[in-house]
Amino acid sequence: MNCIVIDDEALARTIISKMITSHPALNFIDEFENAMEAIKFLNQSTVPIDIIFLDIHMPGFTGFDFIQTIKNPPLVILITSDRNFAIEAFEYKCIVDYLVKPITEERFLKAISKIEAKKNTLPSYLERADVHVAQPTDTATEFYVNIDRRLIKINMASINVIEAKGDYILIKTEDKNYTVHSTLKKIEDKLPVSSFLKVHRTYIINIKKIIDIEDNSVLIAKDVIPVSRSNRPELMKRLNML
Repeated sequence: MNCIVIDDEALARTIISKMITSHPALNFIDEFENAMEAIKFLNQSTVPIDIIFLDIHMPGFTGFDFIQTIKNPPLVILITSDRNFAIEAFEYKCIVDYLVKPITEERFLKAISKIEAKKNTLPSYLERADVHVAQPTDTATEFYVNIDRRLIKINMASINVIEAKGDYILIKTEDKNYTVHSTLKKIEDKLPVSSFLKVHRTYIINIKKIIDIEDNSVLIAKDVIPVSRSNRPELMKRLNML
């Protein structure tokens, strides 16, 4: 069974990784010090993951936040120093066991036995979960960005303009601007097509925020955004004109 470890404590990751490696039924794949790194891995990896050893207490994004972000998660063994989360933990069907630090080998083996018993009761098509992060649809109203290892929620309706700046994008909202390490293409795929349009190779705009259009530019808030000749027809088609 393929395993990954998510824990912000390096010592805890080392201990669990060694226990995984020494178990004949387990295959250690990778370890991550925060949930965002693990999410990126799960989105990009072609290796199916059977078990996630997941710390509850992590800065910015808890273990429970992580589980809620993942669609069809594999089986999870929680890791924590706090016994008080036991009741909340078992509200999630994917969570099989709950290990309290410091973790002993005996307790680790007991958790793996529970995993093996659980997998034997699952239909074959569930044995290896299709792990990926749920992507926003056209009905989505918000998304999260990773800034300084914190997840910041951005309401899509508040976005005015998104501008590409090299390896980063600048998201301008009604109240605040956010610089995020991403590409214009990646964020374009997450935005509802009913409200957003790429009007230039470096700009995506919220067409509902347009104040004025003149020649090959639009005015949104105080920003004058260029509109390329190739994108202008689509922009005009999308406008609700009398």
